[in-house]
Amino acid sequence: MSKIVLGDNQYGKSETHVVRVTRQGARHEIKDLNVSVALAGDFSDTHLTGDNSKVLPTDTQKNTVFAFAHDGVGEIEDFAIRLARHFVSEFAPVYRARVHVEEFGWQRIHDHAFVRAGTEKRLAMVTCSDDGTWVVAGVSDLVVLKSTGSEFHGYIKDRYTTLPETHDRIMATSLTARWRFHDAQADWARSYAEVRRLLLDTFAAKHSLSLQQTLYAMGAAVLEARPEVVEVRISMPNKHHFVVDLSPFGLENPNEVFYASDRPYGQIEGAVSREDAPDAGLAW
Repeated sequence: MSKIVLGDNQYGKSETHVVRVTRQGARHEIKDLNVSVALAGDFSDTHLTGDNSKVLPTDTQKNTVFAFAHDGVGEIEDFAIRLARHFVSEFAPVYRARVHVEEFGWQRIHDHAFVRAGTEKRLAMVTCSDDGTWVVAGVSDLVVLKSTGSEFHGYIKDRYTTLPETHDRIMATSLTARWRFHDAQADWARSYAEVRRLLLDTFAAKHSLSLQQTLYAMGAAVLEARPEVVEVRISMPNKHHFVVDLSPFGLENPNEVFYASDRPYGQIEGAVSREDAPDAGLAW
């Protein structure tokens, strides 16, 4: 009989939802974060014998998130770096800490009142070990649509193909993009704003023959303009819009009325990187 061994493992506290209000007179600032922590290290004993002497409770990890938020959040990349480095430096059994942060956007409507800014979330993931610190930023649930400037034709056809070719279609997606930094120092806020702008500008302006072509163009635009970024990974579910046949009602439909289908959907994913990009290591 072959020997049974413990494989790779990690543990942590997921989705600690912390809201930090900064009160500066009548005008308040708000940070709304969902923070997940995962620790890897010398934890074989707890799996094999139930010895928890090297285990930092996940409840303690949650409390650490709240305590660090008390000292201020700042940019979420910096907040994640502080947390990840704390877990690695303070606890000898921990050799790797990964902190993932989602930031929910709020728009100001008063000095101390806000309205939720849609579904979009800003992302940061920091991985820290004795070998270094890796930073990945991103955005998720960024819903975009353009009503023309997109085609799809010339694809493989077989006996199961029913999709008609089109030279003018709606293209829509709920974009998730993540980008890896060269090192753990950058102007996070400026970089985020510029990468987001480049992604949106390219989506809007690039005449598309496929969602894959658009994905590559978006990633390339970021790398060409932002030297601090070495790799971009993008996920683009294709939110299909089909032209409705109105001929049974005696009506023409020159690409004006569409049926929006939420599922099934095409899932387009890809990475665009610099040829000389340093190894991703544990970044992703």
